[in-house]
Amino acid sequence: MAGQANNSNNSIKGNPLQRAKFLLSSPDMAHVPPDNAYEVAFAGRSNAGKSSALNTLCAQTGLARTSKTPGRTQQLVFFELDDTHRLVDLPGYGYAKVPDKVQREWGITLDDFLQNRKSLKGLVLVMDSRRPLRDFDRQMLEWCHYKKMPVLALLTKVDKLKKGPASSTLLQVQKELADMPDVTVQLFSSLKHIGVQEARQHICRWLAL
Repeated sequence: MAGQANNSNNSIKGNPLQRAKFLLSSPDMAHVPPDNAYEVAFAGRSNAGKSSALNTLCAQTGLARTSKTPGRTQQLVFFELDDTHRLVDLPGYGYAKVPDKVQREWGITLDDFLQNRKSLKGLVLVMDSRRPLRDFDRQMLEWCHYKKMPVLALLTKVDKLKKGPASSTLLQVQKELADMPDVTVQLFSSLKHIGVQEARQHICRWLAL
């Protein structure tokens, strides 16, 4: 695991994702940018560290909002690298304290985006390494498998696990998803910069950068 850690200066240097800046947020598909670009979306449970992962990958501290209260991302949030390359922060899912009505609205928006967005080139699925493959995660993976949408599954907060359990978790998740060839699974830590450079390279390939 230590071999995946990156020197922060080296990981920032030459990082195209660092150009990301807030473009707009929309509660539905009616006000999103034109569907004629390269986009990579970030999805995950509301407490899995999605915003922290996005900030770390872009080498920015305040790009995506982080909060001690999960469920803050309630819209489609678009960040642009340039006129034709974007990152999209999708509404967090599976947080019990969010009202059912809001959960349903998020579900409709997510489904619409994932089904119809032609610009979408890949999905980064963020899962807490201590609790991977929850029901909502599996549903998202099954949908992506059906649509042949490539997925990068980040097992986050791996700094909270010792090396042995972290490696075991990685192998277990890879084994369970072995029948999904479009899914790549890796360990990730925003705090310790584990797996950051590998994830950046993966995302940049999708974006053709």
